[in-house]
Amino acid sequence: MPEATVLIVDDNPANLKLAAYLLSSKGYSVDTAVDAEGALAALRVRKPALILMDVQLPGMDGLTLTRSIKSDPATSDIRILAVTADAMRGDDVRALAAGCDGYISKPIDTRLLPALVQDLIERELPSEPRP
Repeated sequence: MPEATVLIVDDNPANLKLAAYLLSSKGYSVDTAVDAEGALAALRVRKPALILMDVQLPGMDGLTLTRSIKSDPATSDIRILAVTADAMRGDDVRALAAGCDGYISKPIDTRLLPALVQDLIERELPSEPRP
């Protein structure tokens, strides 16, 4: 696996630390942010291959941030994995509708997360229709 950058956006310090540890131990370069503003600032510095996006963030929520990222041609190809603690029926549908490429609920399965991240990074994006 080539080294790839993952941006983790989560306002919970314990969740942020756990995800960062899991992914860095698998060879990923990890950037972190605790809110939407921090995530947007991090995106201006380095474009990640994937964003691990907490759905519930202070201020702008994770799905609104996802829509913003996916609507910008400069960042629309970044994979986004939605993460939520309050998994409710239909959350996966809402996350995918917002532009997320995958969905996982908390507590994070420490064995599943690195494999899911790798799968999303390696997955080919749908190609644009040709004129």
